[in-house]
Amino acid sequence: MHDLSVLRDLAIIVGLAIPIVALAHRVRLPPLVAFLLTGVVIGPSGAGFIPDPESVSALSEIGVVLLLFAIGLELSLSEVLRWGRSVLVAGGAQAAGMVALVTAVGAAFGAPPGRSLFYGFLAAMSSTAVVTRAFADRSELDAPAGRESVAILLFQDLCVVPFMLLVPLLAGRGDATGGGLWLRLAGGLAVVAALVVGGRTVVRWTLDRVVLLRDRELFTLCVSFLALATALVTAGVGFSLAIGAFLAGLIISESEYGLQALSDVLPFRALFSGVFFTSIGMLLDVSLVLEQPLVAVGATLALIAAKTAVTTGAVLLRGRSLDVGLMTGLSLAQVGEFSFVLAAAGLPLGLFAGDDYQRFLSVAALSMMATPFLVAGARPFADAVGRWLPARRRPDDRAASARAADEAHGHAVIVGYGVAGRYLTRMLQAAGIAAVVIDQNAELVRLARDDGVPAVFGDGTRHAVLERVAGARARIIVFAVSSPVDERRGAAAAREVAPAARVVVRTRYVRSIDDLMRQGATDVVVEEFEASLELFARALRSFEIPAARIAHELDAVRSEHYALLRGTAAPDLKLDTLKHLGIHDALELVEVEEGAAAAGESARTLDLRRRTGAIQVAVVRRGTPLYRRDDAFRYEVGDTAVLVGDREALDAAAGLFRRGEPSG
Repeated sequence: MHDLSVLRDLAIIVGLAIPIVALAHRVRLPPLVAFLLTGVVIGPSGAGFIPDPESVSALSEIGVVLLLFAIGLELSLSEVLRWGRSVLVAGGAQAAGMVALVTAVGAAFGAPPGRSLFYGFLAAMSSTAVVTRAFADRSELDAPAGRESVAILLFQDLCVVPFMLLVPLLAGRGDATGGGLWLRLAGGLAVVAALVVGGRTVVRWTLDRVVLLRDRELFTLCVSFLALATALVTAGVGFSLAIGAFLAGLIISESEYGLQALSDVLPFRALFSGVFFTSIGMLLDVSLVLEQPLVAVGATLALIAAKTAVTTGAVLLRGRSLDVGLMTGLSLAQVGEFSFVLAAAGLPLGLFAGDDYQRFLSVAALSMMATPFLVAGARPFADAVGRWLPARRRPDDRAASARAADEAHGHAVIVGYGVAGRYLTRMLQAAGIAAVVIDQNAELVRLARDDGVPAVFGDGTRHAVLERVAGARARIIVFAVSSPVDERRGAAAAREVAPAARVVVRTRYVRSIDDLMRQGATDVVVEEFEASLELFARALRSFEIPAARIAHELDAVRSEHYALLRGTAAPDLKLDTLKHLGIHDALELVEVEEGAAAAGESARTLDLRRRTGAIQVAVVRRGTPLYRRDDAFRYEVGDTAVLVGDREALDAAAGLFRRGEPSG
C-alpha cells in the first residue's frame, strides 16, 4: 500500500481552509491571513491535526515556486523601466532605509553584522499579495497611495534576487568567505543575466511555434516546463527553486503570451500558495506568543512604526505629499511573503539566533493580519497628522498659488493631471478657457507647468488648497482622480468652497454616482457609460437620425445620471415616435469652411431654399446669433448656419458650406 500521508495532509489543509477562508472573506480579511490561521489551527501548537510540519514541506516548496512564478508573470521589466523614477527612487530609498535601520539596531544590540543585515532584508520586504488585495477591495489601486505602494512593491520583488544570492554569503560558511564569496555572487549574477537575456529570445521563439498548433493543453505544458526548467537551473548552480521560478515569470511576462500564461497558472497558484502559507502558520509556536505577548505585540508595533516612517520618507523624497507618504507607509508596514522565502533559506544556515525565528513568524503573522485595518485607517490618520502639521509645499508653490488666486476668475479648476485631466486641460486651452491644475504628484505638476498650465502642488480635496487657486471664483471644478474616497471628499469640499460652481467628477464606479451627487457633485461622468453612449450615438447616425436629436437623447440620459443604463429607470427615448413621424423638420448646424461655395454669399444669393429645400433659421458669428435678414450680409469662414429641413435637404445644403463642393 502506498503512503498516502501527504494526500491526507493536503485534504486536511484544504478542507479546514474552506470555512476559515470563507469567514475571513466575511470579515474582509485577505485569504493569505486565513491560510496562516489555518496553519496555526492544524499545526503542532494548535489542534495537532498535522503534528509534523515537515510532512508538507514538498507541497509548500511547490507552492512557493508557483507563487513566485505567478508574481513574476504579473510584473514586467518594461513596466518597471517605464515607472523608472517612482520604482527606483521610492523603492530604493525604502529598501535601503529599512536595511540600514535594522542593521544599525542589530549592531547596537551586539548582533553579528551578517545576522543584522539578514534581519534588515526580512524587514525591508512587504506583502504584494496582501497590499494589492487590500487596495483592490477598496478600489484604490489607482489612487496616489496605491500607485506608490505598487511601485515600491515592484522594487522589493526585484530585490529578492540579490537578497537570496547574499543569504548564504551572510552566513559566512565554507567557501562563502574572501574571494570565494565574491566569485559565487558574480557567478550567480552571471547565471541570472544569462537566463533573463537569453531566455527572452528562447521563450518567444518557442511559444511562437507552440501557439501555431492551437492546443491549449500543449501551451500550458510548455509554460510549466519553462518555469520548472528555469527553477532547476538556478537550483543547480546553488540557488533556490523559487528564484528560478520568479525569473521564469519575468521572462514570459515580457512576451505577448504572458497574460495567457498567468491565467493558466492562477488556479494552481491559489492551491499551492495556500499550502505554502498554511505551512508557515504551522511553524508558528502559539505558546511562545502567549508566554510573551508583550514582546510579540511590541515588536509588531515597532516594525509598523519603523516601516511607516521609512516608507513615508521615501515617498516624500520622490516629491509626493505628506498624506500620500503616510498612507503608503501604513499600507506597507507588514512583513512580506518573500521574507518567508528568505527566512526559510537563512534558517538552516544559522542566521537566526535563539527564538528569533519564532518571533519573526509571530511578528509576520500579526503584521499581515493588521494590514487591512492599517489600509482602512491610513486616510483618517493622514488627515489627523495634516491638521497638526503645516501643509507641505514645493518651494515655488507659494508664488504659483498666489498668482493663481490673484489672476483667476470664472476659470476651470482641474484636480488631477493624469491622462483624463491632461486631455481636458488641453481642450480647454484650445477653447480659450483659463484653467488651473492641482495635483499631488510633483512630476505631473512640473509637466503641467511645462505645458504652460498654471499648476499647484497639493491635495485638491482639501478646502485650503481649493481656496489657494481661487476655487470660490471658479465656474467649474473637475475631479479627474482615481480614488473613490478622494472623489467623495473632493465633491463635498468643492461644494462648500464654491457653492455656485459646477462640480464635475469623473469616476470608474457606477455605485459611486448617487453618493457623489449627495456630496455636492453637479455632474458625474462614468467612463464605461460614456463609452456606451458614444457607441449608441454612432449607431443612431447609421439610421440617419439627425445629430441634434441624438444630442438631445444623450443629454436626457445624462440628466438622469445614467438611470437608464443603471436599470433604475424605464426607457423613455423618443426615437420610435420620431421614426413614425419620418424624422422631418430636423435641425442641423453647419460651419462655413474656407473655400466653400457659401463663403462670401448669403442664403438669398445662394438661392438656398430653392436649390436644396433647406431653410436658414439663424447664423451664429463669433458666439452671437443673428436672426434678422440683411441684404448686405455675407457668410464668413467660421460662421455657423442653423438650418431646418428633411435629411435630404440638409445633406444637400451642408455641401454648400463645406470645402470643395461645387457652387452650381
